[in-house]
Amino acid sequence: MTTAMAPLAFVYDRCASRSRRQLHMRLDGCRHYAEGMGWAVADCWVDFGDHALAVHRPQLAALLTAMRAEADHHEVLCLVHTRDRLATDATHLLLLQQRVTAAGGRTVTTFGESDQPTLSTVLDRKAP
Repeated sequence: MTTAMAPLAFVYDRCASRSRRQLHMRLDGCRHYAEGMGWAVADCWVDFGDHALAVHRPQLAALLTAMRAEADHHEVLCLVHTRDRLATDATHLLLLQQRVTAAGGRTVTTFGESDQPTLSTVLDRKAP
């Protein structure tokens, strides 16, 4: 991976309701955030209806496949508006974040949250 290249953001959301207004606002917010960070946006993936609430999410699976294909060439990020756009259940959230990590990426929110370990976290783990 070349460090000089800007990260590539893969925007994800889910929407179980019929109203799409908030969804479009969140997606626009993700695009704007990525632009402000200097990241290129690969595309947006959204799971709708029952898929938005299910464990198996076809669009998230497609995002992870696309992310895997780019991970050797770019730093890849799964960009969500907030963590609950992945899952509201803590166990399910962790499982989905692990899938992102296995695809070579990390999860980032438009509020600056990331599942990437900070330097202090890494140092704490190495401490005796």
